Amino acid sequence: MDSNLPKILGFEDARAVVEDHAAKLRPHDTEQVELLQAVGRVLAEPIYADRDFPPFPRAARDGFAVRAADVARVPAQLNVIGEIKAGAAPNQVPTMVADGEAVAIMTGAPAPAGADAIVMVEYTRREGNRIEILRSIAAGNNIVPQGSEAQRGDLLISAGKRFDEAAIAIAASVGRTRLKVYRRTKVAILATGDEIVGVDEQLGPTQIRNSNTYSLSAQVMQAGAEPVPLPVARDEVAHLRTLIEAGLESDLLLLAGGVSMGEYDLVEQVLAQLGAKFFFTGAQIQPGRPIVFGRVRDKYFFGLPGNPVSTMVTFELFVRPLLEALMGLNAQKLIFLHAKLTKDIRTKTGLMRFLPAILSGEFERAEVELAGWHGSGDIATVARANCYLVVPPDREHIPAGEWVPVLLR
Repeated sequence: MDSNLPKILGFEDARAVVEDHAAKLRPHDTEQVELLQAVGRVLAEPIYADRDFPPFPRAARDGFAVRAADVARVPAQLNVIGEIKAGAAPNQVPTMVADGEAVAIMTGAPAPAGADAIVMVEYTRREGNRIEILRSIAAGNNIVPQGSEAQRGDLLISAGKRFDEAAIAIAASVGRTRLKVYRRTKVAILATGDEIVGVDEQLGPTQIRNSNTYSLSAQVMQAGAEPVPLPVARDEVAHLRTLIEAGLESDLLLLAGGVSMGEYDLVEQVLAQLGAKFFFTGAQIQPGRPIVFGRVRDKYFFGLPGNPVSTMVTFELFVRPLLEALMGLNAQKLIFLHAKLTKDIRTKTGLMRFLPAILSGEFERAEVELAGWHGSGDIATVARANCYLVVPPDREHIPAGEWVPVLLR
């Protein structure tokens, strides 16, 4: 291994290195897809309003369109001159509401000219074509002005947005049946180690099943990319090199295991032989300290620790921002919540810790406690946890009752 490899970085510095590289990336090719096929994909073009939203002054309540001045003093008696349903044609809408008049109106219908407020039906009594208004109202109440949500030509969604239900609704509302999206990013996943066997193979007394390839594939899929699982690499330089070269045919390469300091941890050695540039070879975190980040042949790679919990944590902390940039997503920052600690925490200083925990309660009653894990191989505890409790590197003791940062899983 190159003796000039960078030192281990603090968490903030290591994350900043990844974010800096992510900010310089340009997404890959695009394709046209049908509207519902865009769900979960990343938009490659902006979407603009094709008309005003709403396209007319829109009723926000069922009730009666009136002139606010007519009901300044209540009760007030008005003549009902018509009714407007949602979707009414222009020739079905009364042309003008004059003094002393009202129009029955439904939510979503266009407010008639002359009316400047809508009295909710609950505050009225109707007898035939006469309506008694029981509560006064201010001008503008319960009417959404034309163009108040967006005006024709306004940008509604920018490129780089992942398509969710709200984005789909916007695209449908402007008549878009096909959308330009970035093609799915391919992520090669390579687990390493002679102790690793396939999930359907007979286990030897010192072997473990290959869970990392599957957990990483799941995380890649949840991020919206396409996993490319590779065969398990043996602890042998030529075999590992062949599989790494195969992985470099994808857009991003993730290696799980083989990045520690043992005699058979060969990943960094092989990558160095291939001319890799290493940006860091460790981060001062627990779990996940041995993480490696670099680039070879114009492709980025991460060497993730082989312990399953470390693999999952380092994906979220470091892989995700680079992967999302490759996918075309706009930059996303980590979002931390805060909750009240239920039990004291004592630990050593020096590492930023992301410890599996259980978050409960809500609002000002949110509470968090450690899930009682037993190290970086304890996937059963992580499966029960719903967050990671974040312990700063300078805290040796955090008392119960203190509000602490939490990263959702």
